[in-house]
Amino acid sequence: MDRLVDKAQQRFSKILNKLGGSAHDVGVDPLESDRPITTQDVYRFRKQRGVNLGSWFTLERWITDAPFRLARDPAQSDFDIAKGQNAKEILEHHWDTWVKEEDWIWLSNHGINTVRIPIGFYHVCGADVSVLNGTEFSGLENVFVGAWSRILSAIDIATKYGIGVLIDLHAAPGKQNADAHSGQTGPVRFFERKNMAHTQNTLRILARELYTKENVVGLQLLNEPQNHRALADWYTTTLDQLRQIAPSLPIYIHDAWNTHKYTSFAGARPGSEFVVVDHHLYRCFTSEDQTLSGDEHANLLRAHMTGELAARAGECHGSLVVAEFSAALNPASLRSGEAGEQDRQRRMLAQAELELFERHCAGWFFWTYKKDGWDAGWSLRDTVVAEIMPAWHGIRRYPDKTISNDTARRDTAMDKALHEHSAYWDRFKGHYEHWRFQDGFIRGWDDAYTFFSFDLGSSISEIGFKGQWAKRRAQAHCRGKGDSGNIWEYEHGFTQGVDAAKSGFQEAY
Repeated sequence: MDRLVDKAQQRFSKILNKLGGSAHDVGVDPLESDRPITTQDVYRFRKQRGVNLGSWFTLERWITDAPFRLARDPAQSDFDIAKGQNAKEILEHHWDTWVKEEDWIWLSNHGINTVRIPIGFYHVCGADVSVLNGTEFSGLENVFVGAWSRILSAIDIATKYGIGVLIDLHAAPGKQNADAHSGQTGPVRFFERKNMAHTQNTLRILARELYTKENVVGLQLLNEPQNHRALADWYTTTLDQLRQIAPSLPIYIHDAWNTHKYTSFAGARPGSEFVVVDHHLYRCFTSEDQTLSGDEHANLLRAHMTGELAARAGECHGSLVVAEFSAALNPASLRSGEAGEQDRQRRMLAQAELELFERHCAGWFFWTYKKDGWDAGWSLRDTVVAEIMPAWHGIRRYPDKTISNDTARRDTAMDKALHEHSAYWDRFKGHYEHWRFQDGFIRGWDDAYTFFSFDLGSSISEIGFKGQWAKRRAQAHCRGKGDSGNIWEYEHGFTQGVDAAKSGFQEAY
């Protein structure tokens, strides 16, 4: 028994080595790790409750048909529209009307604090025309040049409502998956050397343009790439390049349907990096999906995905998001022609999904915000009307209520947590520094209240990327009070302090 405990203790005491070095290597720039919390920090590290603004820039015909009316055959992709008639006028009209100010107001009024905006590499030509050079989109600058100013405008408007923005490269040169939403129809040629290099050029431009934007929460390298043997190496070289341009910008990578591989990949990156893994979860496409009802899908998610998501999140320090999911079920799963029963089935699925994501993920994004016609599976606006998705997410901010950190309540909670921590570990032989747990708890509680106090939109900001934020604080702690093999106690205390602060805040607010 003692031997097993010793091994467990060693595992905890060496946690920082697993993060890529000693405590002095962990977190952000050491000169900044203990500076005051900024608005940009809150946007990037808070719990993300979001939605995709699908088919705004990267178009999908099943979501909105109008932009495809004069497209060249097969009329399924952005490239087909660009090669059709009146492409510039059609696209600019769509960009100006698909998401308007009233949409941002709706999002804010429903507790959505972050949006994911899918774009294509060709939409960046307004920032740097080189993104088109040597691609099949070469010569189409006039069609797409107006997109970039509208993307920047969207980021600015989002700030007005306290909404963060995740920019997602949905369509890369050569297309990274077989779907038309990757910009073109036809074969996947992204993994040709020239296309991978060209995508890196686009991402460098995006990083350069976006990293100072206060409410840009991150840059996603690729959406749903094929799990090709070259992908991991490409992720590595791309991350290395972007760190030279924007060292503190969170970078999101899709798991290419191999979640364990890429959460482990992200977890093995240097501790100073903010790398987030994106997993997409749908339950309507496969033959197995069709055999289960909404209730059965919900039960399976609770029974099996809880452990799966917890394990995967643990591999990447909690930096896991589900950037696409929906309430959609295959028609065969609904098993009823009655609209009320169909909505109930979707509601059961959505409730199970949200429970999982809230417990184990740093964020989630529904696909999609809206679409043509009524669709209570895919359109967030429709799911809210049908009471499938909740009408509010997170903790609502009330302007007439003050937020104050009750330090007496904090200290009482800390004493209880410290007693339980010490009582557990003191049963086993070993060297401990429980005072680090105490320091971590107080810092975690106080940081949580600082996040609560930021006035960003209609919802209260909560620390979501707790593992990444704890790494930042552990670095400052070590610089001030020395490194040791017990920094895991500080991090445990920090996480418990964050959780206790949220629990206490919800009771008192």
